[in-house]
This record gives sequence, C-alpha cells and structure tokens, in this order.
Amino acid sequence: MSKVKATYHVVFGTKWRQQTITPEHRKELYSYIFGILQSNGCYVYRINGMAEHIHLLFNLNPTKALSPLIKSIKQSSSTWLKSTGNFPFFTEWCRGYYGYTLSVEHISDAIEYIKHQQDHHNGYGYLQEIKTIGAKEGWEWHDDDLT
Repeated sequence: MSKVKATYHVVFGTKWRQQTITPEHRKELYSYIFGILQSNGCYVYRINGMAEHIHLLFNLNPTKALSPLIKSIKQSSSTWLKSTGNFPFFTEWCRGYYGYTLSVEHISDAIEYIKHQQDHHNGYGYLQEIKTIGAKEGWEWHDDDLT
C-alpha cells in the first residue's frame, strides 16, 4: 500500500490587498473553505487570516493537484463571499498564491503561527509577512505577485 503525506502552508490574499474580510464573519469563511478542503479528501490542520489574506495548513489528498484545488477554493469562496452579504466590499482574490510543503517536525510550529495571526500582525502587515516567508523559502519576489 502506498503512503503519501504532503502538508502545505498556503497563503493568498484579496485583490490589491484590500481589507474586505470582516472580522465578525471570518470564521464563516474559514468553515466554508474547510468544507471544500474536506470534500476533496484533505486533512485540515488550521485556517486563519486577517482582513486581506488567509492562511491554510492542510495535508493534500494524494489524488489531487495543488493548483486546481486552490483555484477551486478561490473561485467557490469568491462566489460565496459575494452572495452572503457579510462581506460587502469583497471583489475577488488576488491572482496567485504562495504555497510550500512542511516536514512533520514543523507542523506544530505552523499551526501556532497561523493560530496567532491577529497577535503577530499588530507589528507588521501582510506584505511584510509574505515577503519574510518568501525570503525564508527562497522565493523570488515580484511586485505584482499579490495583485
């Protein structure tokens, strides 16, 4: 029998980093995305974010590919966000996303990092956060990455 475990930390934001994910309704969005991941056979460790971005930590189902899954999450949640009335200023998600795999020994640290988004964002914004993550992961930064 084959055994596969691919744990991903994925981050994506709203178009132009607009702060449109209302704090009082974030958990509804997280539950919606949790349902998408779960229906695709993914194990979800944590979802959290801020007014302009979201973090997902999950095991990717080995029968799924990351890019189409994230595209599906973004398309479906975009439609849902616009239909609920709870996110009146949301227009769309940005074009891309950032994602990287984690080894087992780093999962608990990532859970804590995502869990405490509101705490550590008091000191810096999303743009600085994603650039820091990108530098740590060796990503090449482009100014239009988050549009």
